[in-house]
Amino acid sequence: MKYKLNKWLGTVLAVCLLVSCGMVRKGNGAKITANMPTIITDTLSPAIHRKYNYFFLEAVRMKTQQKYDAAFDLLQHCLRIRPNAPSALFELSQCYMALNQKEQAVTALEKAVYYAPDNYWYAVGLVSLYLEREQQNAEKAATLLENMTIRFPDKIEPIYNLLDIYNRQQKYDKVLTLLNRLEEKLGKSEQISMEKFRIYLQQDDRKQAFREIESLVSEYPNDLRYQVVLGDVYLDNGKLEEAYALYQKVLAEEPDNAMALYSMASYYNETGQEELYDRQLDTILLNRKVEPTTKLEVMRRLIVRNELSHQDSTRIITLFDRIMEQESDDADMPMLYAQYLASKGMNKESVPVLNKVLDIDPANTAARMTLLGEAVRGENYPEIIRLCEAGVEANPDMLEFYFYLAIAYNQAERADDALAICQKALTHVTKDSKKEVVSDFYAIIGDILHTQDRDEEAYAAYDSALVYNPNNIGALNNYAYYLSLERKNLDKAEEMSYKTVKAEPQNATYLDTYAWILFEKGNYAQARLYIDQAMKSDEEKSAEVVEHCGDIYYMVNEVEQAVKYWQQALDMGGSSETLKQKIKQRKYIREPEKN
Repeated sequence: MKYKLNKWLGTVLAVCLLVSCGMVRKGNGAKITANMPTIITDTLSPAIHRKYNYFFLEAVRMKTQQKYDAAFDLLQHCLRIRPNAPSALFELSQCYMALNQKEQAVTALEKAVYYAPDNYWYAVGLVSLYLEREQQNAEKAATLLENMTIRFPDKIEPIYNLLDIYNRQQKYDKVLTLLNRLEEKLGKSEQISMEKFRIYLQQDDRKQAFREIESLVSEYPNDLRYQVVLGDVYLDNGKLEEAYALYQKVLAEEPDNAMALYSMASYYNETGQEELYDRQLDTILLNRKVEPTTKLEVMRRLIVRNELSHQDSTRIITLFDRIMEQESDDADMPMLYAQYLASKGMNKESVPVLNKVLDIDPANTAARMTLLGEAVRGENYPEIIRLCEAGVEANPDMLEFYFYLAIAYNQAERADDALAICQKALTHVTKDSKKEVVSDFYAIIGDILHTQDRDEEAYAAYDSALVYNPNNIGALNNYAYYLSLERKNLDKAEEMSYKTVKAEPQNATYLDTYAWILFEKGNYAQARLYIDQAMKSDEEKSAEVVEHCGDIYYMVNEVEQAVKYWQQALDMGGSSETLKQKIKQRKYIREPEKN
């Protein structure tokens, strides 16, 4: 393969890449192996640099297009131009990884790190490869990371990676050394002190463990939080008197300190003082100054304790109600209350609580969907409209809200609004949207357009519905039926309708549609078989189905039975003049065709 070099482009690329590729020089970032080639000082001419840069960029381009064979060949050519070029070695390792040749990838990246020891990201990549096979390469990773902590003193990530390795290897002395190094860089902190405390306990050095937390308190004497932390450490390790004294000291200074209040509850629980424990939890939950997250954790603990002791829900509900009386802009507590009520089968009682959640957080999808479920089950269309109108504003990408809103608008005889909301929904369709849902929107649009005598547009909408979901039974049935009413494309209508009958053989509506299409095609005997099945269905039949039954019976010369069915259809509410004429004249009269 030959590559022509654009001279102007090559010059620009050379300027850009001379800095990034750097001079090739030996380093000690990774272990050099015996089969590595001799280092060649990078004293190449500008023309050779340009040649290297061109082939290197072409290799990267091939790699981004996942043409790894071509990229591999080009990178090998780069290494013939500049032996041991770190940039080519690094890209070569990426090709090996893409080809799942991990050993070769490690070898290539080790060379890149060796020849470019000051490149932080090469070293990071090599550590990642080592840690993929930690059992084999943990020591190599640790050695490289130790080197990185020295070579890149401003980087914290190598220290954290080393901590993870040494913790798993239970090399606690090395963990402490690293934690002390972190403390020098970041200053004393609760996280580091607690980790050192844990390590000292692992080493069974309780004296040093407590001294570590005590030093944290000494470092920040005005931060009451650390005093509570020390109290918690005492409590967890059986030093109850010391814990109690610290909690009381903090509460004397700051009576509403949430941490201390919560820790006092833990103290009462630990010492078996159940009455004081319950009272303390109530104090926390009803204290306006306590953070919502703390209250939520306390309430969860109370619920678990209540369930485990098989107590009734009265106390929990009463406590929730008292909390709800407080003004709050946090939706998590009322949401927890609603979930608790639902778990007790108190769905109706949860409705005002869920509405409170939405007042605080209109975008809370879980609360809105739960309320919507209740409204749908109760066929409460005004409530569905209220919830979904706000839902499409708060969560414009939630297609479910558009769907239920369109149905509710239809029920409220707001056809134009239903059509508009379906069209708006389609503007929010993405490649991740469920095709079945998109299909349903087009089906609804087709139904609405047909009621507005916009038949051609309706059929186009049904076609779109079936593109997204060829098995959309509702769209297939309506499309087929409307075609039969116009007495056109009856073969297509029969094919679509048969799919619905096959899918739901007991559905009276689908059986009627199929029977009527057969009727329009003149297959009266077969039409009678399907209309009989429709009439035998347990589903409630419409006047239209019964009238069709009469029409079909007339065409198979059962006039008396036909008239009975026509009269039954009239009694059920059928009011067309054609139906009345059928009964009066005792014969089938075809409905006039639409203009």
